[in-house]
Amino acid sequence: MSLVNHLLSTSISSSTSGFLGQNKLSLRTWNLSVPAKNSGICRCIASPPLEKNVAYKTKVSRNANMAKLQAGYLFPEVGRRREAHKLKYPDEKVISLGIGDTTEPIPEIITSAMAKKSYALSTIEGYSGYGAEQEADDVFVSDGAKCDISRLQVLFGSNVTMAVQDPSYPAYVDSSVIMGQTGQFRTGVEKYENIEYMKCTPENGFFPDLSTVSPTNIIFFCSPNNPTGSAASREQLTKLVQFAKDNGSIIIYDSAYALYMSDDNPRSIFEIPGAKEVAIETSSYSKYAGFTGVRLGWTVVPKELLFSDGFPVAKDFNRIVCTCFNGASNIAQAGGLACLSPEGLKAMQEVVGFYRENTNIIVETFNSLGFKVYGGKNAPYVWVHFPGQSSWDVFGEILEKTHVVTTPGSGFGPGGEGFIRVSAFGHRNNVLEACQRFKQLYK
Repeated sequence: MSLVNHLLSTSISSSTSGFLGQNKLSLRTWNLSVPAKNSGICRCIASPPLEKNVAYKTKVSRNANMAKLQAGYLFPEVGRRREAHKLKYPDEKVISLGIGDTTEPIPEIITSAMAKKSYALSTIEGYSGYGAEQEADDVFVSDGAKCDISRLQVLFGSNVTMAVQDPSYPAYVDSSVIMGQTGQFRTGVEKYENIEYMKCTPENGFFPDLSTVSPTNIIFFCSPNNPTGSAASREQLTKLVQFAKDNGSIIIYDSAYALYMSDDNPRSIFEIPGAKEVAIETSSYSKYAGFTGVRLGWTVVPKELLFSDGFPVAKDFNRIVCTCFNGASNIAQAGGLACLSPEGLKAMQEVVGFYRENTNIIVETFNSLGFKVYGGKNAPYVWVHFPGQSSWDVFGEILEKTHVVTTPGSGFGPGGEGFIRVSAFGHRNNVLEACQRFKQLYK
C-alpha cells in the first residue's frame, strides 16, 4: 500500500469512528435458557440486563448567559416555521420575503475576478496562503459586518453598558446577552435588564429622543435602519455624535445598507465632524453585490478613537482580529477589489436598483390597501403597521393564507410589536405574485 493510500485509509477510518462514536452499537450478551420439557418445542427467552441509559455529562458548567437568550435567534425561527409550512402544504409555492437574503446573481465583472483568482491559486506564481497579518490601520477587512459585531463585543468585554435602537437588528442584543453585559429578560416589557432601548417610532421619525436616553458606554446605531428602513438625517447624526461626546460613549455604526440611500442623508457616520473621535463603522458587500454567501466586509476604527486611558481602540481591535480571525478569503477579496472598479461600482448600483424597484412595488401594494407603510425609500425593507395586532399572529396569518413569508416586527425588539417587515430581496416574478396575494387577502 502506498503512503498516500495508507494515510487516506487511516484518516477515513479515524474520521468515521469519530463520527459514529456517539452511535456505536451496544453488543450485549443475552442469557438463553431452554426449559427441560419434552414438548418438542424450544423457547428462547431473552433476558436483557437491567440498566438505565444515562447520558454521560462532563463537569463543565454551561455559560449562564446562554440560558438568558429567549427561544431561538429570530431568522432561524422564521426559517423553521417556513419549512414546517412547506411540509403542511407541499403543493403550494411558498414565497420568502422574510429573511434579508439576496437572490439575484452576482455581476459577472465581479465573479470573473474571483474565478481568475481561484484559478491562479493552482499556479506557483498565483498561489497565496494566509497573507500578511492585519496592520494596525483604520480599515479592517473581514468576512462580514455580523461577524465584526461579535468581535467588537469581545473587544469591549462584559463590563460595558449598551444602547440599541428599538426596534433593531437582533444580533446587537443577542451578542450583548452572550457577552454577559445584560441582566435577565423581563417578560411583559420584553426587554433585557441593563440594555438601554432607544425607542424609534413613527411619532419620532424613527430617531430616538436623546434627551430621554440614559448614557451608556456603547451605542449601536444602524442607518439606513434594519428593520424600519428609516435613515438618519445629517442633523440627527450630528446630534448623535454630540450625545456620544457629551457622555464619553462609543457609537458602533452599521452602514450595511448605505448604498440604498436615495436621499441626501449621510452614507457614513464619518461625514459628521468629530465622529472619528467617538465612532466605529462596520459594513459589508452582502446587500450591494450579493455577497451574503461569499462573505466580505470591513470595519473602520479611526486612530483618533481612544479608550478612557488614552490607548487607541484600533490597536486592541487589531489584536482581537489577529487572534480570532485568519483573514477574509483571498478569492472573496479579489471580488471585493472588482466591486471597487468603475465597472464593479456600476454593476453594484444596478443590483441595488433592481431591489429598489422591488421595494417600490411592495410599498405601492400596501399603500393601495390602506396600510400605514414606512421605510422602502432608503432601504430594501418595508415596515408595515398592523395596529393592535400581534406581529407573530400577523406573520402566521399571512403565511397560512398567502404562503408568503415575512418577518414579525416584535422579533426586532418590543418597539416592533404590531409591525411586520417585508423584504425586497426576491426575484421580480415572486415579488409581483406575493403582492397579488396580499391584495387578495386584504382587499
